[in-house]
Amino acid sequence: MAGFLIAKSGPLKGRVTISGAKNAALPVMAATLLTEDICLLEGVPVLEDINVMSELLTYFGAQIERQGTALKIDNSNVKPGPAPIDLVRRMRASFLVMGGLLSRFGSAKISLPGGCAIGTRPIDLHLKGLAAMGADITLGHGYIEARAEGLTGGRIYLDFPSVGATENIMIAAALANGHTVLENAAGEPEIIDLANFINGMGGHVRGAGTDTIKIEGVKKLPGCSHTIIPDRMGAGTYMPAAAIAGGDIILTNVIEEHLRPVEAKLQEAGIQIYSVDEGLRVICERDKPGQCPLAPLDLKTMPYPGFPTDMQPQMMALMCTIPGTSMITETVFENRFLHVSELKRLGAKIKIEGRTAIIEGTEHLQGAQVKATDLRAGAALVLAGLAAKGTTEVTDIHHIERGYEDMDIKLRMLGATIKRIP
Repeated sequence: MAGFLIAKSGPLKGRVTISGAKNAALPVMAATLLTEDICLLEGVPVLEDINVMSELLTYFGAQIERQGTALKIDNSNVKPGPAPIDLVRRMRASFLVMGGLLSRFGSAKISLPGGCAIGTRPIDLHLKGLAAMGADITLGHGYIEARAEGLTGGRIYLDFPSVGATENIMIAAALANGHTVLENAAGEPEIIDLANFINGMGGHVRGAGTDTIKIEGVKKLPGCSHTIIPDRMGAGTYMPAAAIAGGDIILTNVIEEHLRPVEAKLQEAGIQIYSVDEGLRVICERDKPGQCPLAPLDLKTMPYPGFPTDMQPQMMALMCTIPGTSMITETVFENRFLHVSELKRLGAKIKIEGRTAIIEGTEHLQGAQVKATDLRAGAALVLAGLAAKGTTEVTDIHHIERGYEDMDIKLRMLGATIKRIP
């Protein structure tokens, strides 16, 4: 199984281009099921999760062609057969095909989804929303089956602003009869991107990005071209990398508005971040022995526009290198501290109390062999390795490669000492 070998790296310098957002591309790919025409999606990263969604759509009959950074998707021959367990279990976002299949064909049968083991992410909100639009849902033998002669719009309130449930319901409502009002909806940038794609096909989605989304169903949607937004989590990962190793980097292909929560916390720690013509410039001087210009932090993860849970592990890696006491309270996923034991193997001093992690920072991390337990945890270990003396080996990097395109190559371009090993 592949891994990364990382040595303590000096200041990072240069530019890094941020790839398209995996978390935006996956729901948009699922939403192409709404049309029998061709869709061209620009800026789709080359990632394992994208490959899984492509395999799933192909299983249903889609024809998908990779054209550089674009995907050409033809769903004219799609049929709503049962989704295979081996694909759906590999990625939770596979469940997003439910809304499109049900809305266009009147039936969908999907096995229970998988994904990173960061905590319970129940799909009951997805099912409640689809049921509220008239779907008859049955569960059995590891599968969820939904049927509806025709979905009908309605008023749906989410008990929690779930991103996945918001996306699935939006997709299903696009072809439903009448008007759907989705309250307490998630407001992440990826939700807005999905709405823009549906509207680009001729749909009527209003209010995306707020807690109330209104969808007027249409009878048919044609294909369209759409460019996926930049990956805010990718950009958010390279920003603390510049702080951990020190350096002066520029991130290109970013939307600064999407990065405000991360930017605010990094600036609070003392990192300089400027908007420049090319994108964002991140500066942190840490090359003076025994001197750390950064201050410890206290943060709490929250649904957007709060601090994103997907950036919590990377920020913990940074906190491990800042002298003083930092704290993280995780409110989104109850099991998102799996990386703590691995960071401790590098010499980090972390204590867990319920959903709060207390970090005593040190400038003396030591390289060791560590294991990526999930996507963002793996990214955190890579970042910590940039500051650890000796060599750090991160194993199980298939988790990392689910969501980061060419992470080792991009870090090497900035001057980091990292290589991929088979």
